[in-house]
Amino acid sequence: MLRAALRFTAGMITGVLILLVLGAAPAQAAGYRYWSFWRWSDGGWAYQQQGPAVHVPADGTVEGWRFAVSPDGGRDAARPGAAGDFAAVCAGTPAEDGRKRVAVVLDFGGTADAPGGESPPAPRTACVVVAPRASSAEVLATVAPPLRYDTNGLLCAIAGYPRGGCADQLGAAGAAGAAGTGSTAGAAGAGSTAGAADAPTDGERPSDAASAARTSTSGPVLGVGAGLALVAALGAGAAWQVRRRR
Repeated sequence: MLRAALRFTAGMITGVLILLVLGAAPAQAAGYRYWSFWRWSDGGWAYQQQGPAVHVPADGTVEGWRFAVSPDGGRDAARPGAAGDFAAVCAGTPAEDGRKRVAVVLDFGGTADAPGGESPPAPRTACVVVAPRASSAEVLATVAPPLRYDTNGLLCAIAGYPRGGCADQLGAAGAAGAAGTGSTAGAAGAGSTAGAADAPTDGERPSDAASAARTSTSGPVLGVGAGLALVAALGAGAAWQVRRRR
């Protein structure tokens, strides 16, 4: 009887500990709906580390933008679907002395990426001739106005898409929480809306939001405390049973 009681108690303690480990796992978001920024490099799309207000593309650069529901982390975001063929995109745009040509690939995503009530525009490409020091934000504002930024300089919309929201976080149930509608900027104001000194890369803001989400959903603290109390009670009960049978 004593050995059976001890085995039963040990099994209960093990089961409670397993439940505690599983229950303490943080709740994870399914992803974020936002525009990610890319550059064509070595035959593929590479995640752009600098924000559009900071980065100054060279002549002959191909830049890509993709709107999609993507996981946190930037590099794991959905890439533009089309290839970055500078010669094809800029074939009809002659070079100009003292200016640079930049090709832009815009991918508005699919219907699964679109916010409720909106339909994504068709993907398109453009070639723009701009001043040598023009930033990526200025290039984008030239080919795809209006742009919309939030108060922190995060790019929320290209060519007016989407109409609302900014880097919306999607939970496991698919519900989105808007991070702000932002303000609209045309070609003239695009470069100054996102300050060059503190402009975030478009993949970084969702990472910040994910960190906040992980902090606020770090596990059921009260449940863990109650479980530990139960383990302690089971251990005390087992010790009492041993003393009683001696």
